[in-house]
Amino acid sequence: MRPPPRRSAGGTIAGIFGGITALVVLGILGLTLAAGQDGVSGTNPTTSSGGGQSAVQKATDNKLYATGALTPVSCQLPRIQPNSTSMRQFMNVLSDCLDASWSKQFEKAGIQFVKPHRVFWLEPGRSPCGTYPAPGSSAFYCPANNTMYVGLRHVVETSGGAPLSHYAVYARVIAHEYGHHVQDRAGILLYADRQMETGDTGTRNEASRRIELQAQCFAGAFLGAEKRTLPMTREQYTAMIIDLRGRGEDQQPPDERDHGSGRHYAGWVIAGFDGNRLTICNTWTAPPSKVS
Repeated sequence: MRPPPRRSAGGTIAGIFGGITALVVLGILGLTLAAGQDGVSGTNPTTSSGGGQSAVQKATDNKLYATGALTPVSCQLPRIQPNSTSMRQFMNVLSDCLDASWSKQFEKAGIQFVKPHRVFWLEPGRSPCGTYPAPGSSAFYCPANNTMYVGLRHVVETSGGAPLSHYAVYARVIAHEYGHHVQDRAGILLYADRQMETGDTGTRNEASRRIELQAQCFAGAFLGAEKRTLPMTREQYTAMIIDLRGRGEDQQPPDERDHGSGRHYAGWVIAGFDGNRLTICNTWTAPPSKVS
């Protein structure tokens, strides 16, 4: 039996820092995902029966979507110093906040929630989902043991040299991987994995994009809920969006992308950040044009 596929936060940013003009930055800050108003939160045509939800309903009409906005937990992040001890503290504080936030949300939905395990590593190792580090990736979630794996040094190396003062860039990575755990506990990953096992290459990649972009939206929802206390300043927000735009797979044909274009990789974070409700994060009812 093959191990469950790892879910990662995306590839290395391609030297985008320093090469963005003020006009482009303003354009990024003005970016909104149109699907947030015209299809992302579309209604699933099927209805549950017998008191339970089918696999497809757990993706398209999950109880979690109806729980509204995340409840703020007053998360305050320590600043990151240039050493692995400081980065580990940052990741642990952030993960504690994510535990508190998503536990409350699952309680609202009446779904049992178990917090993920964490492996914040310095040395290469092995997980049930494969070895690490993987080329170009510093972080992944392994559903086989409900664990987030993040490289304390690699997370900086794969962020194109983003300064440590831009802590929102690094917070988004952790919040994204946590988003995969949310999908796992909510039953969404099970449906997605079935799609990836039974479909052709195009179907598999589209399912992967819907997984990854939903994790982006969940990350944005958390960061938006905690924006006052993190704090998520305009400078932090700008740095995060520039980083995200640089991680897109724009050089690949749409059918070959498994994480999505830069516009959508950033856009779904923005949708979650601004959305004030989790239904906005339902990538499974979004038209294909919004998850390319």
